[in-house]
Amino acid sequence: MKKQDFIYGIHAIESLLTHSPERILELWVLQGRDDDRLAPLLKAAQDFGCTAQRATKKTLDEKADSSQHQGVVARVQAAKVLAENELDALLDSTEVPFLLILDGVTDPHNLGACLRNADAAGVQGIIVPKDNSAGLTPTVSKVACGAAETVPLFQVTNLARTMRHLQDRGVWIVGTAGEADGALYQAELTGPLAIAMGAEDKGLRRLSREACDKLVSIPMAGSVSSLNVSVATGVCLFEAVRQRIK
Repeated sequence: MKKQDFIYGIHAIESLLTHSPERILELWVLQGRDDDRLAPLLKAAQDFGCTAQRATKKTLDEKADSSQHQGVVARVQAAKVLAENELDALLDSTEVPFLLILDGVTDPHNLGACLRNADAAGVQGIIVPKDNSAGLTPTVSKVACGAAETVPLFQVTNLARTMRHLQDRGVWIVGTAGEADGALYQAELTGPLAIAMGAEDKGLRRLSREACDKLVSIPMAGSVSSLNVSVATGVCLFEAVRQRIK
């Protein structure tokens, strides 16, 4: 039997209906809710042959394990997380890879926000370690606002080894570290690129740092010493986007 999850939130389920409608097993909508915001979702579900069942708020809260479901919950086949050996297919499919590496990001809200940033920036894949990392949970999908359906997530056994493999394939890896001498805005972020981000409390692990081609820092003008990892990820990705669209 395939693993199943509950996905909730209008954006997350709209994206699911757009990109992977076959994953939806059951769909529930809050009793009495028939507003314009929900109508396109219900129409898309109906076109796919999925009839929404009406349910009380209490029932939806229990299914989503959250009250932040916006009146819609779906039982779905669990999202597919790609394996390390599938990474080469991605590299073969593009001349200029643009990847994000997340080392030790265990908070599902942060992973969801990073997925959303990655989708907006045009990142082609996110690489995370199998251990010490959040997975594609319902919370991640909700926070990602649909990006969990569009950005491939690769789980690898040995992150440092995978980074070296990327380098062998011609990908330049830029990692972030608060003590790095070079600033983000002076770094070359064009061409085949992977940006490596660590958890906000510990940063990149030693082996991950050593596997980077270059370490950079984000200039900080205020009194705080670091940014939330999803915010820092957005800053780094969009500096790369700025350079890549010149």
